[in-house]
Amino acid sequence: MAAVPTSAASEQTAEMSASGPVPFDFSQPPMIEGFSPLPRVKEETFKEKFIRKTKENPFVPIGSVATAGALLYGLRAFHQGKTRQSQLLMRGRIFAQGFTVVAIIFGVFATALKPKQ
Repeated sequence: MAAVPTSAASEQTAEMSASGPVPFDFSQPPMIEGFSPLPRVKEETFKEKFIRKTKENPFVPIGSVATAGALLYGLRAFHQGKTRQSQLLMRGRIFAQGFTVVAIIFGVFATALKPKQ
C-alpha cells in the first residue's frame, strides 16, 4: 500500500528547490497564523487624496498658498528694489509658515484624538 503525501509534505517539497528552501515568496503576501487582513479599500489617486486631506484640514493648503504668495511677492519686490516692502513680505512669509506648521500640528492631534471608524 502506497502512502499518500499530506498537504504539509507537498508544501515542503514545493518550497524546496535545487538551491535549497525558498524562505519567502515575494509575489504573495505572507500568511500569518491567526491573522486575517482587512479588505483593502480602493487605492486613491493623488487628486482624490488631496481633496480628502483638504476637507479634513483646510488650513494647511491655505497656509501653504499664503507662504508661497508672500515669498513670490517678496522676491519680486526685492528684485524691483523695494526693500521696505520686501522686508514686510518676508516677515509675512514667516508668519504664514508658522500658521501652516500650527495647522499641521493641530491636524495631527485632531486625527489622533478622533475615534476609529
